[in-house]
Amino acid sequence: MEKRVIFKGWMLPALLLMPQIVITAIFFFYPAGQAIWQSMFVPDPFGLKTQFVGLGNFEYLLNDPYYRASFLTTAIFSTLVTVVSMGVALYLAILADRLIKGSGTYRTLLIWPYAVAPAVAGVLWMFMFNTRVGVVSWYLGLLGYDWNHVLNEAEAMGLVVAASSWGRISYNFLFFLAGLQAIPRSVIEAAAIDGAKFWTRFRTIVWPLLSPVTFFLMVVNVVYAFFETFGVIHTITSGGPQQATTILVYKVYSDGFVGQDLGSSAAQSVILLFVVGVLTVIQFKFIERRVHY
Repeated sequence: MEKRVIFKGWMLPALLLMPQIVITAIFFFYPAGQAIWQSMFVPDPFGLKTQFVGLGNFEYLLNDPYYRASFLTTAIFSTLVTVVSMGVALYLAILADRLIKGSGTYRTLLIWPYAVAPAVAGVLWMFMFNTRVGVVSWYLGLLGYDWNHVLNEAEAMGLVVAASSWGRISYNFLFFLAGLQAIPRSVIEAAAIDGAKFWTRFRTIVWPLLSPVTFFLMVVNVVYAFFETFGVIHTITSGGPQQATTILVYKVYSDGFVGQDLGSSAAQSVILLFVVGVLTVIQFKFIERRVHY
């Protein structure tokens, strides 16, 4: 029988909720309101005054081919980061779950990359693939491949995807490993006794039971790719070459802090929040139906 806590008055519940409400109002609703307000103005080049333009900034952005191209870049980048980081993490979690000797050391080593900040991870990968002193690019040169992500758009996208995914694999690995260890061994052993091979057991038993974990990780990885990969892109490519790696969140920075177009930058942040919100609703509306709890 479910037990519910019933308060006699409204003062105590309000007092308990007040700290979280204050934090949310200060760090979310106020900045969001400021972004919406600033998106309706255009400042002069010297920042001395602003002019009200209403939805003019949004109209300009939607007619800008470079901004529309950043949508496609963001879609490709976020899809690749989510698929690569989750796929590799699931494979490593399966290996760690089957490992008997040295499993603790193996899991600890896989968790370490999560402690590396995105900007630091970007610097590490930038030095490894540096066109002049990078050890990886040097070995690729010995094999006859001329690596140059500064000029090659596909190589630049591949490098930022690899760097962003590397830092996220550990996070996904923890959840996948916990999900695998929560599956009853008796179910797996019963399927093995019936003659089901490993991949048959994984496809018909393990994967459906992992669907709640997979759905959760898909949502948080998409949000991660949209927002938290800024440091990786800024340190490795700075959005280049020719804006090939300029995703939506980086364009907010480049137009607002570099180009000093605060009105356009605020409008872009509003559009970005709206896009992420719509994607999250779509994921919960349609994809969650396939999740088996």
